[in-house]
Amino acid sequence: MRRTAVIALFLVAMLLVPVQAGDVTAQQEPQEDPKQPNANNTTMYLYHDGFADAWSHFNSSDEESTAEGEFREEEDNGVININLRFRMKPDLAKQLLMEENGEFRGNFKIDVGGDWTNGDNNGPCNNDCENLNITVFRGGAEVWTNQFTGIQQGEQNVPFAFAVTEEHMEWDGRDDNPIIEVTMKLKGDYQESNVIFANGNPAWFAIKLGTESRLEMPIDPVSWEEDFEISDDDMMDDTEDTPGFTLVAASAALGMALFVNQRRENEGTE
Repeated sequence: MRRTAVIALFLVAMLLVPVQAGDVTAQQEPQEDPKQPNANNTTMYLYHDGFADAWSHFNSSDEESTAEGEFREEEDNGVININLRFRMKPDLAKQLLMEENGEFRGNFKIDVGGDWTNGDNNGPCNNDCENLNITVFRGGAEVWTNQFTGIQQGEQNVPFAFAVTEEHMEWDGRDDNPIIEVTMKLKGDYQESNVIFANGNPAWFAIKLGTESRLEMPIDPVSWEEDFEISDDDMMDDTEDTPGFTLVAASAALGMALFVNQRRENEGTE
């Protein structure tokens, strides 16, 4: 009888020994992607292929972006409708937490010409133009938007900043992918009556790419900690973090029950 009890205890001990799953070498961390944010880089840059595709990421250069270093549209006589959506590519790969009371800071460099102001009778715009607008999205949710009424003719920097709100502190990976939208409508009225005489002004819009147009995100340093995770289940039992814990505990209880029953049988035979 005692031999049976010893075997039961041995089985319980075997069940309680932790097992290392998988190949340790296969669990090594992958090399850091420079297009993703990290502890040393929280600045997002804008890119465009010069045709139809706009995107952004955290690397200060991109070989697929136009060699001219800018996106540009021109129109001698007519309306330019700028509607650019710089979605992060690749998608945001991890969860991020913004700093409480932190501040987003951006600076876009643009070059504009023509008319974009309605109702001032100083150009050809007739309720068909629009000031520069910049909007930041977290996935499908609008985080911030602003209309810039002080834009001047020519090349200039457009700085902006806005505070972190409680509603937009958490960015949950690709579901909260950052998107920057830039819109503006400009109009030109340049006309040539003959080889010598011309009147009016052409319109153009250009936005510089790479390091000249950027958005700095106030990411909380806690985001880079190895065990960081955004979760609403912070009060869950710690046993959920140990795979198979319930099975091991049940097996141990079963083993102890066998041992107690065996001991009682032994005492009954004495």
